[in-house]
Amino acid sequence: MKSIDSIPISKISRASKLVSTGAKVGVNYLKYYGDKMVNSPTDAKNRLDKNNAEDIYDSLKQLKGSALKVAQMLSMEKSILPQAYVEKFSLSQFSVPPLSPPLVIKTFKKYFGKHPEELFDTFNATSVNAASIGQVHKAEKDGKKFAVKIQYPGVAESIASDLALVKPIAIKMFNIRGKDSDKYFKEVENKLTEETNYILELEQSKAVVDACKHIPNLLFPKYYPEFSSERIITMDYMMGEHLSEFVSHNENQELSSTLGQALWDFYMFQIHNLKKVHADPHPGNFLVSDNGQLIALDFGCMKTIPEDFYTPYFELAKKETIEDADIFTQKLYELEILKPEDSQEELDFFSAMFHELLSLFTQPFHSENFDFSDPAFFNQISEMGQRYSKSTELRNMNGNRGSKHFIYINRTFFGLYNLMFDLKAKNIKINNFTAL
Repeated sequence: MKSIDSIPISKISRASKLVSTGAKVGVNYLKYYGDKMVNSPTDAKNRLDKNNAEDIYDSLKQLKGSALKVAQMLSMEKSILPQAYVEKFSLSQFSVPPLSPPLVIKTFKKYFGKHPEELFDTFNATSVNAASIGQVHKAEKDGKKFAVKIQYPGVAESIASDLALVKPIAIKMFNIRGKDSDKYFKEVENKLTEETNYILELEQSKAVVDACKHIPNLLFPKYYPEFSSERIITMDYMMGEHLSEFVSHNENQELSSTLGQALWDFYMFQIHNLKKVHADPHPGNFLVSDNGQLIALDFGCMKTIPEDFYTPYFELAKKETIEDADIFTQKLYELEILKPEDSQEELDFFSAMFHELLSLFTQPFHSENFDFSDPAFFNQISEMGQRYSKSTELRNMNGNRGSKHFIYINRTFFGLYNLMFDLKAKNIKINNFTAL
């Protein structure tokens, strides 16, 4: 893959890149209008999606940082985005153009104040893995192999301006209105800012490892503060296959379920015992070792779950709550899904919508064991997502509803469900974490 020698850093240069991409998308639409006149409308729409996804991703992968992180987050929305976008944006999870070796050395010296070979016996300036916020390099010292993650230059400084560019699009897409709508954008900005603080990530990583190292079939790297800084983090180099690559060829059902149980236990233990969770569950953050164990990486995005959100959120997941109209309505108010100022039409619509959504989405929690390989369950989720994404009634209502904590907690569950389905994990013990 061709490396890049520079990243647009200034607000103007990044905005210009997005504007030029918008122009390409406009041209794609012009082609689409002509295409559907002479060819199948479905085929024409598929070509439009493919061209737009490619042009948008090509722009975002050059910008890197929070712009590319948005693509990574969207790639997990398999039930809402067209398949062309999911496929293209999924590349942001672990396969984007890396910085060129000279820029890597320059960036390392800027962030650490030293040449990498002053710290390590050997350092490979060619990246082994490039993602949205940083890229990973192999290094060695005293016979030990390390993974050194270096943050892209300018990423931390461009978060606010990147989100300011995305905000008008998001407001239109999700129909967000109201005086307190900024809370959602602030939540995303704060989490992205945290992800650029590698000192914080180092602390979070060590805490997660210490708390979860007892979970069977789960491995973590060790982290090294002496070789880390605010923009560089060093850990053990872990040998394994990316989860997305593993599931593409694995035919061992027993291994799939073993890995799925480890993954499920990892998340349930964090959520219910630590009240803090690794809120970035995409395939690029997990490896499968040669001996069939799950390796968890990258704890930059950790979401704390406050008690006043945790309690009603999981009470709402109980079958008896969903079946009791009064208690169900009460929990919707506690979680800010319903509001005192809502019209009767809004109350009726969102009560019915969330009742349907939660009746389906919480099914794994209503039994002792669950089959995440069942395509019927995920087809229902996909069908519901597609239906509501096209709902004109929903678009005419204020989409500004729900606690700000929904953003990363729902993202966590959507990502976790997708990973469990990709693994085709069967007979998963839902409350197994309580016995660990």
